[in-house]
Order: sequence, then C-alpha cells, then structure tokens
Amino acid sequence: MQPMEFPHRRRNPLNGQWVLVSPHRNNRPWHGATEAAFEPDLPAFKADCPLCPAVERANGDSNPDYSETFVFTNDFAALLEDSPEVSSASDELMQVETAQGCARVMCFSPEHDKTLAEMTVPQLTQVVNTWQSQYQELSQSYACIQIFENKGEIMGCSQPHPHGQIWAHHHLSSEVSAEDRHQAGYYLQHDRPLLADYVERELNEQTRIVEQNDDWLAVVPFWAAWPFEILLVARADIRDFGDLDKAQKTSLASILKNITTRYDNLFQCRFPYSMGWHNAPANGQDNCHWRLHAHFYPPLLRSATIKKHMVGYEMLAESQRDLTPEKAAGALRQTSLTHYKETSSD
Repeated sequence: MQPMEFPHRRRNPLNGQWVLVSPHRNNRPWHGATEAAFEPDLPAFKADCPLCPAVERANGDSNPDYSETFVFTNDFAALLEDSPEVSSASDELMQVETAQGCARVMCFSPEHDKTLAEMTVPQLTQVVNTWQSQYQELSQSYACIQIFENKGEIMGCSQPHPHGQIWAHHHLSSEVSAEDRHQAGYYLQHDRPLLADYVERELNEQTRIVEQNDDWLAVVPFWAAWPFEILLVARADIRDFGDLDKAQKTSLASILKNITTRYDNLFQCRFPYSMGWHNAPANGQDNCHWRLHAHFYPPLLRSATIKKHMVGYEMLAESQRDLTPEKAAGALRQTSLTHYKETSSD
C-alpha cells in the first residue's frame, strides 16, 4: 500500500477500532527537540527497594536472595482468588459479575539498575522461560493470563527495579475478548489466522518492519495508535506461551533485546512503555484462529520529555496520530543496536 500524506482512517482488524491519521500535521517529528530526560544514577542494589533481593517488603515478607528471576504474589493484588460470588446479569443498566483471580509480580533481574534493554540475551531468555512457566501453571486454573510490564514513571511505574506483572482470571478481559471475536470472525471467512496473513503482508511490504528473525516479527502496525507502537508476532502457528520450544524462546529473547535497545536509543533515554502479551484463551478449545503476540504502547512523541497525550478527541471520538506508522518504523530502524549507555561509556 502506498504511503498517504493526507488525513485518513485506518482500521485495527484485531479489535475493530479505527485510528485517524493526519500526516500533514507533523511529517517528521523526530527531527524536533531531542533533549534527554533526567535519569538518576541508580545503584545495582537498593536496601529500601521492595523488589531487590533479601529485602523485607511492606507486608513483612522477605524476598529470597535471588540471582535470576523472582515471582511473588502481589502484596496489593487487584484480584483475589476467594472473591464472593455476585451477579446482576438481569439488570441491563448496572450489571455486576464476580472477578476472581490472582496477581503476581515478576522481578526480571536482581540488579536494581537494569532494564530489559540492558540485560543480556541469556538473562532475557530466563525472563521468557519464567513467563512460560507462569503461563503453564496459571492456565491450568484460569482462562485469561495477562503478562505485562509498565516501564517508567510516565507510565505510572513508581519502582524502577526491572519488573512486570502477571494477572490471571476466569473472565476474558475486554481487549482479549475483542481480539478473540475478530480473529475468529476472520478465520471463519478466510480459513486462515488473521495474524498469519498480516505477518505475510508485512514481510511482503517491508515498510513497517522494525525487527525480524526466523521466529518473530516486530512491526509498527498499520493501525498503530501510539507514535512508536510495536506489534511483536510469532511467525509460526503458536497460540500461547505453552507452545514455545527452546529455540523460539531464545529467539524471542534476542528480538526483545533489539526492540528495547532501539527504543532506548531513539531518544537516548530509558524509553517508557506499557507492554503485554495476548495468549489464546485457556479454554480447552483449539483456538486455531489465534497467534501469540505482544503489544508495546510507548507514549513518547518528539523527545525523551515530550509525550503523546490521548485526550480530547482521542478520549471522546477515536485515536489520532500525526506521525505515520511507516515513518515511525523507519525512525526505529535507523537507531543503533548498541545501547547508548554502552557507547557513552567507551
């Protein structure tokens, strides 16, 4: 598809939502200010950090002196396994249903000052292995397992220690439910997974690809809402984390290293984002319409200190962007795969 330099809308086939694209407003925003945000010099260990090894947390529990990844039940969990049963399905205006589940915190590394971009591929492979083992355990009891990371204060993360979260519940979340419905509809019509066809299309066009290897494809999706949004998709018929073999986990760690390094290098900062995985529902069905994928939603627009605000029109109408996905992908591709901190320390 030829790039369009006039206002137009693009549809997200995964959830059916539209985004307004206005490229004439700001064709090359990464040529603007690129001042770096203030970044404190973090230590490798912080005695008052509740995520560091061998530190006592707020509830009185102490972390083990862990050396790789560490997972524990969130001390302030948003979901509880024993929430009382409640339902008001007959009330059309004020419906309520029980939400039972669990919420866990996953420390990626014992080192307080590291991010995914600064970890080695073997260390990231351990992260991927832990994601898989957590998914395999939780999918025995819950239909929806949400693995995600909020990185940076701008994304509401108050703790810089590298970590993510894993929430699991019986109900399908709104986003997963929408993606399940639209992927199933596409499969019914075409007898092919939606994301399988999308991967093939992106490989043919080459304009929105940021990173790729034999097992994974990372693109700024055609329908991206956030300026430097990335969709990371499995290239093989992989529907959830339980399907990954050893080689696919290693290649996933490798492409995660490259994606997060390019992000950090774009504006020379600890690039913030919310990232999360969408697995097929763990409902005992075949789910042949699904393909395992992750979404990266970063807020930065022009520099380390200038963000995209989803307000006004975005809140009341639909998502809107000025920078086209094609140009965003090009900007990310042009960045180095050597982390800027490594370059500055030479």
